[in-house]
Amino acid sequence: MIDLKTSGLLVVLSSPSGAGKSTLSRQLLASDPRFRLSISATTRPARPGEIEGKDYFFVSLQEFERLILDGEMLEHADVFGNRYGTPRRPVQAALDAGQDVLFDVDWQGAQQLRASPLGHAVVQIFVLPPSIAALDTRLRERAQDSDAVIAGRMAKAKSEISHWAEYDYVLINDDISLCYSQLETIVAAERLRRVRQTGLGSFVAGLNSEFDSR
Repeated sequence: MIDLKTSGLLVVLSSPSGAGKSTLSRQLLASDPRFRLSISATTRPARPGEIEGKDYFFVSLQEFERLILDGEMLEHADVFGNRYGTPRRPVQAALDAGQDVLFDVDWQGAQQLRASPLGHAVVQIFVLPPSIAALDTRLRERAQDSDAVIAGRMAKAKSEISHWAEYDYVLINDDISLCYSQLETIVAAERLRRVRQTGLGSFVAGLNSEFDSR
């Protein structure tokens, strides 16, 4: 079987809380060995059990700001008084090795990634719930949050959904198995784009040499 070299993808999955993004992410990482999850840098202290370089890269505020100024942060945001962001170097190393990187970020992070120096590799996918009623039910069935927290998540969901048209692909998660199959199809198609098949030029050159030797 002919197996051409391909450049890596930066796949962004975004959705309102409860739409199924986390489930899809876990399935993709478990079933496709080419994928690795992006590891964020943060200025908050490590929590018990968290491992440097596995859960987060823990950096000082000064180091975080230096990375931004030096163009070494692909995207970043302030969350409850702490800074979070994606360092460029580990992602670039993964791309250079032909790996694909999965990002779990919101629409703002997706925009920053698209505008970054690695934007050519970005594939943005937004996951919608089949209905707002279904989204509310899923949040309540998780039994993780109070009514007040659920109400806050629902209010935020409206804002998040308003950015659906900014994405390359939009999936409606009515059936998780079907939705995951569609996600796999997107990944397969993106890997087959001509510009991402880095070994294609050499392969065609080989075909031409066969013509010349006939």
